[in-house]
Amino acid sequence: MWADTLLILFISVCTALLGEGLTWLMVYRTEKYQKLKSEVERQSKRLEKRKEAHGDSLDKQQKRKIEREEEKLKQNNRDLSLVKMKSMFAIGFAFTALLSMFNNIFDGRVVARLPFLPISWIQGLSHRNLPGDDYYDCSFIFLYILCTMSIRQNTQKILGFAPSRTASKQGGIFGAPPQAFK
Repeated sequence: MWADTLLILFISVCTALLGEGLTWLMVYRTEKYQKLKSEVERQSKRLEKRKEAHGDSLDKQQKRKIEREEEKLKQNNRDLSLVKMKSMFAIGFAFTALLSMFNNIFDGRVVARLPFLPISWIQGLSHRNLPGDDYYDCSFIFLYILCTMSIRQNTQKILGFAPSRTASKQGGIFGAPPQAFK
């Protein structure tokens, strides 16, 4: 079981690095992405400074300016997401093929023992294709997804591809609506 667990961890690291490498080739090194990213960073910092400078004492004109800047920031975030989206489809297709191959290799094998009992709606994934009713047993797919999510996030931060805290704080597609200042 330990060998399977370490193998899955290794596979997760390799696929995360492969995914980031492909994303770098298709997205991060393009001029369009670089321009949009710098524009989002600049707008986020400007908006943050403006909000801090005025605090709660905003008149109607200042509110409108902030709302316009937020709309520009949202539009640039959408454009940035669209640039990334094209490569994500290609990477998703490749990883789906890899995932099905590895899923066939580890089908019906307990690869880890969970230190917790998953909540009921996750048990179908964590115990997928495993014999018995011991829900502490973990299937390949569950461990792979957990590892890949955490490794890919940290890889993006280490390589500098993750969005900055300022841009994340301002919100992207799911950010705070501009009516928050009315």
